[in-house]
Amino acid sequence: MKDKITKIKIFLSILAVIGFGTGCNDNQNQLDEDNNDLGVSLVHTTKPIDQSVANRAKEKIIAKEEISDVKAVNTEKELFAAIKVDNFDRFRLKKIEKSIKSDLEKMYPNHEIIVSSDKKMMWELEQLEQKLQKGNTDKKSLKKDLNKIKNLMKEKT
Repeated sequence: MKDKITKIKIFLSILAVIGFGTGCNDNQNQLDEDNNDLGVSLVHTTKPIDQSVANRAKEKIIAKEEISDVKAVNTEKELFAAIKVDNFDRFRLKKIEKSIKSDLEKMYPNHEIIVSSDKKMMWELEQLEQKLQKGNTDKKSLKKDLNKIKNLMKEKT
């Protein structure tokens, strides 16, 4: 009787290991597909507000594996970037922000670089990107909106 129970336990253990192994394998394939589909929406404007600096910065930032989303907007002298970091990488959040900021400062030494992982800044920059794409803003209102975001950042700290 004990011999049958032992065989049943071994059989169930093997079955459980195979089931978990198969489930994890399918999940990994899904994660790989999601990462391949992950793209950055580049800002194309109808008015002459050049966002090429922000678009190149987005491409540089999203290439890092710990970043899941990025929003960026620039003026002639400033570059604002908001990043969304994957859950387990949030423990290294300040280090990641500092690394991205230093990379962008090397790429654009003539711009003031502001990088944040704040959700409010992410939301504000997303709204601003949408305004730029629709053509509902000009340089003056863009600077005004970015100054508002900068003030929000100062309040946070």
